[in-house]
Amino acid sequence: MPRRNELVRAGSSELRQDCSLPEANLKLRNSNRTAQLEPGEQTFHASDMMPPPPSSLPYYDLGTFHRPITTKSSECQTWFDRGLIWSYGFNHQEAVKCFSSAISHDPTCPMAHWGLAHALGPNYNKPWNLFDPSDLTESLQRAYSAAKLAEEYVQLNGSRPVELALIGALRLRYQDSTRPNSFLKWNLDYADAMKSVYSRFKNDLDVATLYAEALMNLTPWQLWDLKTGLPSSKARTIEAKEALDTAIKNPLSSTHPGVLHMYIHLMEMSPQPELALDAADRLRDLIPDAGHLRHMPSHIDILVGDYRRAIASNTAAIIADEKYLTNAGLQNFYTLYRSHDYHSLIYAAMLAGKSAVALETATAMESSIPESLLRVQSPPMADWLESFLSVRAHILIRFGRWEEISNLKLPTDQSLYCVTTATMHYAKAIAAAATGRIKEAETEKGLFEESLTRVSGRRLTATNKSLNVLAVAKEMLLGELEYRKGNYKVAFEALRRAVELDDGLIYGEPWGWMVPTRHAYAALLLEQGQVERAAGLYRADLGFDKSVPRARQHPNNVWALHGYHECLRKMGREEEAGLVELQLRIARAVADVEVKASCFCRVDRCPRSVL
Repeated sequence: MPRRNELVRAGSSELRQDCSLPEANLKLRNSNRTAQLEPGEQTFHASDMMPPPPSSLPYYDLGTFHRPITTKSSECQTWFDRGLIWSYGFNHQEAVKCFSSAISHDPTCPMAHWGLAHALGPNYNKPWNLFDPSDLTESLQRAYSAAKLAEEYVQLNGSRPVELALIGALRLRYQDSTRPNSFLKWNLDYADAMKSVYSRFKNDLDVATLYAEALMNLTPWQLWDLKTGLPSSKARTIEAKEALDTAIKNPLSSTHPGVLHMYIHLMEMSPQPELALDAADRLRDLIPDAGHLRHMPSHIDILVGDYRRAIASNTAAIIADEKYLTNAGLQNFYTLYRSHDYHSLIYAAMLAGKSAVALETATAMESSIPESLLRVQSPPMADWLESFLSVRAHILIRFGRWEEISNLKLPTDQSLYCVTTATMHYAKAIAAAATGRIKEAETEKGLFEESLTRVSGRRLTATNKSLNVLAVAKEMLLGELEYRKGNYKVAFEALRRAVELDDGLIYGEPWGWMVPTRHAYAALLLEQGQVERAAGLYRADLGFDKSVPRARQHPNNVWALHGYHECLRKMGREEEAGLVELQLRIARAVADVEVKASCFCRVDRCPRSVL
């Protein structure tokens, strides 16, 4: 994994840092009439605009995707296409800039205003409830104004019927410029309106994407019941799947970033994520400079156990992200997506046993999340980003780097870095217990528990509240510490609870807890000679049975393969051991550490050093 400053593509400094003009406080007119806006709404005026940016300037490589819209301006069309691609790639801030540039080239283009309104609203990773009050007020006012302007101009410009339908539906997403008592009605009304649009234009892949997205946004990250493998009874997953299944059969879908992206999100939580492998492969290099789209295939790669491919995809994503960073800087919401790409690469590397890649990537990630960014209040960037800085501690535990853990320096501002502080105390306690320093481990355990009181309920670790993730740490720590004291019954009960809490986290890729809890539990059971119980845990982790949800399985991971192979040999099941051995040899060849056990906490296989 190259260091961060080595990842920037040559020539990226030539890109414009500001590809568009802000639309706020501008009044827009055409020669015949002024769009009627209510008092207090933002308006747009062509005479107040500076010269719009030409699309001929050097720009990101966004492939060849194109959706024709009603406009006489080729510049407006180009910026609209760019905005729609960025929207499909979940870089909504850049999409807003591009749609604003489209408006500056054709102030009365209905679809440019539609695009702006759409990009300003909620999405699969940022539903309405995750907007902070200031962000919500501004975004809602701007989106409402843009949607209203789109509706005004679509009546004047002889627009296509599908444009009229899309704009009419979007008005139901923003029914007022002020916050309602509940956004549920707006979300449902918009989804139902998009269902009507889809019924008329089923062969339009953008319509299919937007319809599926509207349905999925009703229950983000809760499309499937992980325990039963069935669509969630509270979600409209079946409708979304029917639309995307139809779209994916269209030959044109192979080059449609929206369809491919949403199909991956639809299927990753399902009992058959491998059905999205073809979509993942088609999306992988489709939009070269859209980092999030280059990353998305790794959601499926990890679920099917192709960790090398996941590392490669996220490396490509980070290269694209660094190009964007060079031009847009750190102070933007897309930093969350950049951090997610680093995080995913680290997770894949940990499952593959690649310590150097994991640690080098952690260093790059840490350097891209400065304290100044965490102190941004709106949106509250610390709530979104700070937990990424706790990842190094998990890497060091995964690879048994006990001395490095002991030498970790705690943050100065432990309130700002609350998740990182708690995770470091957890790691220090684990390291002390693993090396026989029980008194020190007890002290660190107390500091860990005290540090939990500083973690806000608003702080997130990907899709989960950080406190829910740290609850896993609490049981893991209790289990490993009691184990070293010889209290095996108490220890194994705590580790069992850790597994339950781990399995109960909200789905996310990477999973909220970085080191599968079954690895430590099974390793310590095996150390105590409880071979069959350990084998069951390894079998479940690898997906060799159906005892745990598909999303909780880690196929082909070197740690569980080693443990399961050892169990089979100890139980005399040599034929089965032989079948697993080939997978284990391949996995070992990828790892850069000698894997002797599924967890370095197992001292009979991984002798502890005295610090």
